Amino acid sequence: MKIIGVVPARMAASRFPGKPLFKIHGKAMIEHVFLRANLFKSWDQLVVATCDEEIKNFCDIKSFPVVMTGDHHTRALDRVAEAIVNLSETVDEDDIVVCVQGDEPMMRPDMMDAVVTPLLENKSIPCTVLAMHITDEKLWLNPDTVKIVHNADGEVLYTSRAPVPFAKDGFSGELEARRIYGILAFRWKYLKEFTSSAETRLELLEACDSNRILDLPFAQYIAPYPSIESFSVDSPSDLELVKKRILRDEITKLY
Repeated sequence: MKIIGVVPARMAASRFPGKPLFKIHGKAMIEHVFLRANLFKSWDQLVVATCDEEIKNFCDIKSFPVVMTGDHHTRALDRVAEAIVNLSETVDEDDIVVCVQGDEPMMRPDMMDAVVTPLLENKSIPCTVLAMHITDEKLWLNPDTVKIVHNADGEVLYTSRAPVPFAKDGFSGELEARRIYGILAFRWKYLKEFTSSAETRLELLEACDSNRILDLPFAQYIAPYPSIESFSVDSPSDLELVKKRILRDEITKLY
């Protein structure tokens, strides 16, 4: 069973065009992501997937493996799926494909271990999503944060930008709320089924891919992860937050 990581990246982000190549202390954002992801030692292959020549040229200079995809994709998982099809080597149905979002420059290599381990230990699990514990009420209330409702077995029941699970007494640590972090793992056969399926009503309403799985004949499971200081980059202001904090991050010292 192979483990293949794909970092999807494109220049045409609506809120922050060109962000993969913006510099953070001398390194492009996509460089931070790739080098951090590459610290996970169980990859059989780790590649960048892009439709942009600028990103391809950058990866070639850095000797990062890169796979070209079409420029019609708006969702990361669609780009990941095309990249797997375009790989030179064969990917088997039960091989594990990990989507490592290219706008998570403070991600950590043990996050890959968290999403992959359930798939290695239990062959009945189709896919996982990194679910980070929410300890800050502002994050729970923030509509930019996608929250997860799951059952006792860890099966994802729903994802929402609303503050869920609802708590009549207000937010507390006992709520055990979790949020989606941009690392997902699929067995290849289930990623193909996901990306070949039509977008669904709840997916479009919440602007969250995971809700498509609610209408498919398989389930997504959480990969629990403790709360850490980490920032997705959706805007230039997010980049400034990362710049202030990434130098004191212990993973940065490893590359």
